[in-house]
Amino acid sequence: MIRGSGSRKVVTILASVLLPFLASLQYGEEKRLAVIPKPRHATLQEGRFILNRDTVIVVDSDSFEKGWQLSHMLAAATGYSLRIQTSAPDNQPWIEVRIDRALNALSEEGYRLEATPRRLSIRAPKIAGLFYAFQTLKQLLPVQIFREARIAGVDWTIPCFQIEDSPRFKWRGALLDVARHFMPKQFVKRFIDLLALHKLNVFHWHLTDDQGWRVQIKKYPKLTEVGAWRKETLVGHWKKNKENPKSDGKPHGGFYSQEDIREIVEYARARNVTIVPEIEMPGHATAAIASYPELGNAEQPLAVSTTWGIHESIFNVNETTIRFLQDVLSEILELFPSKFIHVGGDEAVKTQWKASLAAQSRMKELGLKDEEELQSYFIRKMDDFLTSKGRRLIGWDEILQGGLAMNAAVMSWRGEQGGIVAVKSGHDVVMTPTHHTYLDYYQSTDTSKEPLAIGDYLPLAVVYDYEPIPSELSLEESKHVLGTQGQIWTEYMPTPNDVEYMAFPRLAALAEVAWTPADQRSYFDFIQRLRVHLKRLEILDVNYRPVDP
Repeated sequence: MIRGSGSRKVVTILASVLLPFLASLQYGEEKRLAVIPKPRHATLQEGRFILNRDTVIVVDSDSFEKGWQLSHMLAAATGYSLRIQTSAPDNQPWIEVRIDRALNALSEEGYRLEATPRRLSIRAPKIAGLFYAFQTLKQLLPVQIFREARIAGVDWTIPCFQIEDSPRFKWRGALLDVARHFMPKQFVKRFIDLLALHKLNVFHWHLTDDQGWRVQIKKYPKLTEVGAWRKETLVGHWKKNKENPKSDGKPHGGFYSQEDIREIVEYARARNVTIVPEIEMPGHATAAIASYPELGNAEQPLAVSTTWGIHESIFNVNETTIRFLQDVLSEILELFPSKFIHVGGDEAVKTQWKASLAAQSRMKELGLKDEEELQSYFIRKMDDFLTSKGRRLIGWDEILQGGLAMNAAVMSWRGEQGGIVAVKSGHDVVMTPTHHTYLDYYQSTDTSKEPLAIGDYLPLAVVYDYEPIPSELSLEESKHVLGTQGQIWTEYMPTPNDVEYMAFPRLAALAEVAWTPADQRSYFDFIQRLRVHLKRLEILDVNYRPVDP
């Protein structure tokens, strides 16, 4: 995707400068409930709950596994191996972990936490809620709980409180592009850990593009034998180097085996994160066409792209190509159990279709008036296929062009208008507009002191200010807004450290947008809690961007 066009409005600059300054006037002692995202309801009470080596965890039959997970989570830093039992003790502090179906009024991800001096109660209607309660509990403890070795001399106490919490949106996610720059498996798992910490539950995995194909497809081995590797990578910004591009001369590539994928999917499942894979079509197809030239429209062979920007390479519309891509999707469905499968659909330049006798003949045969309807036909074929397998297609808002497939959902990235149109025609949407969710944008107006980025400017305050439900939608229509997510496109992020710098703390801000009711959010309050949260990220060795003073 091409991102970064035009300058920010004056209000954006004022928000990024004035709001942090005003918030800084409120900095004082750390707030005791420095939890991100902010819980829906939280009440502090008198007293403190003290965690010690005699504390026991009390479970029922439905929560036994989660009790062990909690014990393990607390053990590394505290040095305590907390016992698991099924009855409350008589004379020592205890932690209750229980599935409580009386809390079904909360969402499946909701939970209730209550601490008194003697008991810490953790209850939820579903396992997912217990997991998120654990994330909150970990943030209520001293920040040293995030250490992976025993820390002596820490007072493991938390204030007494009552928390009842549940998320605002079902879809709370982040996209990671591993096609432009391949990211190692261990970092992908670390990224999932960071999503889970922030109660984000969707990992949108951008696996294919012009610059690389990153997922093993056993029926078509050339997709990774050829498509996963490029001979070099552009140096500098592509817009400044289009006429005289300079490359680093270093081969770049990599892919995930199907065994890797299964491992990562299971790793994410244990952390309540659903992975939504993206296989780009019909555009952003250079790497695939370089692997199998018969998928393209031009006679001359292609190489995997070494530069950025929009490419004209597009899959042809032959039935053999459609079957090829459906074969690919068949293997994707075996690897990813997610309800949604992302097929891209963005920035599909139609130049080659307009010049192709085969494509024009196909349009005439199908009774289509233009190339936009031809793309709609292409996407509908994929929608029919995925629907027949019990899945749902989701794509970028360009899939609206020429008519939207019946079962499809939309990610609205070119502003919110595409999402509004989709909602009003009865389709589900995920709001992902560039102006609030594209985390590959610069974080300062002084770009000389920042890593090279795609362009434009998106400070922390503006991310936090996002409202995913447009005012144009009625209450009933707004139910089609599944949620929002942050986009991390990696043209200018060659390493995991680069990804973390661009993602955090902006992704923490967007996590609160997705979780916490709009009327309970305050940027001033968020900044105060963030000061504590950044200490956690430091312990986790996250290469976050410092917050402007």
